This record gives sequence, C-alpha cells and structure tokens, in this order.
Amino acid sequence: MTILVTGATGMVSSEVLRALAGKAPVRALVRDKSRAPQIDGVEYVEGDLDRPATLPAAFDGVTTLWLLTPMGPLAPSQSANAVWAAKQAGVRHVVRLSAIGAAHDAPTRNGRLHALSDAELQNSGLGWTILRPSNFMQNLLFTLNGEELYGVFGDRGVGAIDVRDIAAVAAEILTAPEPHDGKIYTLTGPASITLHEAAEEIGSVAGRPVRYVPQSPDETRDGLLQGGFDEWMAEALAEYRAAYGSGFGDFTNDHVSSVIGRSPRSIAEFVRDHRQHFADA
Repeated sequence: MTILVTGATGMVSSEVLRALAGKAPVRALVRDKSRAPQIDGVEYVEGDLDRPATLPAAFDGVTTLWLLTPMGPLAPSQSANAVWAAKQAGVRHVVRLSAIGAAHDAPTRNGRLHALSDAELQNSGLGWTILRPSNFMQNLLFTLNGEELYGVFGDRGVGAIDVRDIAAVAAEILTAPEPHDGKIYTLTGPASITLHEAAEEIGSVAGRPVRYVPQSPDETRDGLLQGGFDEWMAEALAEYRAAYGSGFGDFTNDHVSSVIGRSPRSIAEFVRDHRQHFADA
C-alpha cells in the first residue's frame, strides 16, 4: 500500500501526514519540495494539480489517495485532474476532503463547487469516501487580534472541529478503506459553540479579557479585502458568514467517534493545547 497525500503544505494535509506516520508508505505531492513540511517517513514528489502532465510519476504505484484541493474557483478542475490521474494509475480508493453542506444548492459557492467534485468522484468507478468537515477550530488562531476575536459564525453555534480530528479520521480510512467505501461523513466537534463561548475559553487561558466582535457579511467581506484577500475568497467567506449566521452549521453528530472510536476534541481542549499562541496573540 502506498498512500498519496495532496495539498501537503496546507494545514489539514500536514496533519494527515503526521497522523499517517509509521502506518503505511506515504508520498506527498508538492509543487516545490523546498516548501514541504519534512515529516519523517514521507516521500516528497513534485507535481501540480493544475498541470496534469506532472501527475503520472507522482501517482505511479499509489493505491490510496487523499484528495484535497485549495478553496478557490479552480478547485473542480484540480480535483478532476487528480481523479483522472488516479484512474490511469490504478488507484483503488480516494478519500476526498469536501465541505460541510456541499450540494448543488448550497448557500456558499465553495459548497456548490465541492458538490461538483464530489459527484465526479462518486461516478468515477473508483472506491471513494467523502469527508465534509464543519468549520475548523484552527481558524481561531488567525482571527484573534489582542482582546478581540473575529470570525464567520455570527451569533449562532457551529459544530467546529479540530483539524487534528479530521486527520485522525482520514488516516483511519486511508489505511483501511474498505469499511468506509461509498460513505459520506460530516465531521463535527462534540458541541456546537458560539464565538462568544470561544472568546471566553481563549480569555481564560490567555490571562486577559477576550471578546467576540460580530460582523455582518458585508463587514466580513470588506475586512478580508482590506486584509489582502482576493475578491473571490473574501466573497466566499462572507457567504459562509451569512450561512453560519442563519444556523447552517449549528449541529453535531457522532461521525468522528464512529470512525476512530473516541470523541473529537472540545473547544476547551483545543484552546488549552494552543495556550501559548493565544497568550502571545
């Protein structure tokens, strides 16, 4: 068994590589080896999902694929290139990272794009499992400014999940895919949390008051544009602000525990594990 991991320099796939350490031969697809995280036991190969001609060598001998494409308008073509390369290489199973609520009528463009790629994989003839995680707890690491916390939840709860738990689910399925063939898992944390509650947890470990600053979808978009995000990404995240604010992500389930046999991490555990970051932010 050889597992190929795409998106290897990103937050989720880096955790998937760590979760796979010592469990199977692992290969990571990167555009530039010099930017790779250099995790022990991982073979790094160069390739680009935007350039199909670069993929055959990377996919050669691969039995299982972790398919993650960056959020953006080109995601369906990148996913299609990976699925085609997988078919040509004889890959047997693909575990694809999709998005919460992916559907052709999803309230976010990201969800609608993921629905296209999900459908293509489901009809590819390959074995498949699709993961649709809720909002990442790790996003809190980038939205704290001193004593003010920002985010896209509005005032509603969201079943946010620690990326490490997504990686644990992915590693379990990648190393033993058969029981999960043809299944879709929507991955959530153990509780639906508000950003007011997250701010309180952060303040308790940071040693200072932290408050959540709600923003409208338009304010979210404008703030992201001022922060350097491109227009497509800023508008897509503003759509998530509107969706989450309407209760789109206000639920939890047992999908994580059903795969890995333990409960996902709570917001309190996540904040404690990142105590120093929040103290310094």
